[in-house]
Amino acid sequence: MSDVMIVLTNLPDEASAQSLAEQLVGARLAACVNQLAPCRSVYRWEGEVVNEVEVPLLIKTTRTRLAALQDAIRSAHPYELPEIIAVPVESGLPGYLAWVAAECNSGL
Repeated sequence: MSDVMIVLTNLPDEASAQSLAEQLVGARLAACVNQLAPCRSVYRWEGEVVNEVEVPLLIKTTRTRLAALQDAIRSAHPYELPEIIAVPVESGLPGYLAWVAAECNSGL
């Protein structure tokens, strides 16, 4: 297993998604963030069914940067309770995984 993680979150619009992506990469909390096409999310919040368009982000980071990444997302995210789901990367192209680790861990 590698040290690399993929973190998923959704933002309410493209501007906030782009801003968060740039902040995370700029702070070296993420090596790369993919801003995906808007999607429709249906969920229950405070007793009501909500049907909203959201912009998903796929964030590549490392296990050692995960706590700081989560703090940064929570600080910048407009939602009261943002979705933050971290999935470990079991395997991948060794050179790519090394690049993610180097980008996130540079300067630590």
